[in-house]
Amino acid sequence: MKTMLKIFLASVALLCASPIARSDGYDVFVPIAKYIGQGDADKLSAWFADNLEISIMSTTNDSSKNQAKQILKSFFSNYTPRSFEISHTASRSNSKYALGYLTAGGEVFMVTIFVSNSKNEFKIQQLKIDRIR
Repeated sequence: MKTMLKIFLASVALLCASPIARSDGYDVFVPIAKYIGQGDADKLSAWFADNLEISIMSTTNDSSKNQAKQILKSFFSNYTPRSFEISHTASRSNSKYALGYLTAGGEVFMVTIFVSNSKNEFKIQQLKIDRIR
């Protein structure tokens, strides 16, 4: 019985953390914001499309999922995140947009995130980080 309960709870936890689209008012940006705020490029990369545009302080790259993860790891190692807060979101048909502010390494950055819903999964198509102060 304990084993079945553990399996059930693990399954629920995986569903809550997965990038699968849900129609129950689920906010895709909650886990994404959490991983940005933690500086966790590994967990954040689970939300990346196979190919995405990543722009860090005006250096833009069309990258594979793995390349983008390495770019973010480098950014997070130079600018350790202290906090991240989304200030605005919008959506249209199969895409969503968020704008937020990241405090990292003693500086403030504006973060723009575009996600799309394809095959019932949300994936980050574009991630942009610009220094504002």
